[in-house]
Amino acid sequence: MTRALFIIDVQNDFTEGGALGVDGGDAVAAGISRFLDAHADEYSLVVASRDWHDPDNDNGGHFHESPDYVDTWPEHCVAGTDGAEYHPELSVDEVDVHVRKGQGEPAYSIFEGTDDSGATVAHILADRGIVDVDVVGIATDYCVRASALDGVSHGRHIRVFTDLVAGVAAESSDAALAEMAHAGVDITTTDEAFAS
Repeated sequence: MTRALFIIDVQNDFTEGGALGVDGGDAVAAGISRFLDAHADEYSLVVASRDWHDPDNDNGGHFHESPDYVDTWPEHCVAGTDGAEYHPELSVDEVDVHVRKGQGEPAYSIFEGTDDSGATVAHILADRGIVDVDVVGIATDYCVRASALDGVSHGRHIRVFTDLVAGVAAESSDAALAEMAHAGVDITTTDEAFAS
């Protein structure tokens, strides 16, 4: 078994009531926990990422007082704040590697982050011989999209489970799913992927 699960940015600031909360974020957090209860043994590696932005600068222009919500954003997921923590409904008991990204710079893809030892996700996957990766989390049209596309560019076979993602907006999420599919990502659901 050499399949990994990426859990992308299921954090308080990206779920309902957070600084950049998306509709459905709470449900995604709870859904991922239920999925792990049933399927954690299907994975040789579970990696969870978090935005972890510096508190004392604009993180390379990522934070802006008048954000355009495309390239610039209000302050969110500041290191050490409640907003940067995992959503309370997300069980992290099965997480093997915790990745932080966006430390002083814009970062969307899990591949832009590092674990506590400084290892990159690409290195971790290569070290364990993992080619197949499933992706869930937030947000479909930003960090899920970037992580899935980076996975393809790193030569991995990527699946995105549409029942365990939530996006900022319906139109941009649909466009992101179409872009990912065009790049070779398998867009599916957990029921389809794990049909007995």
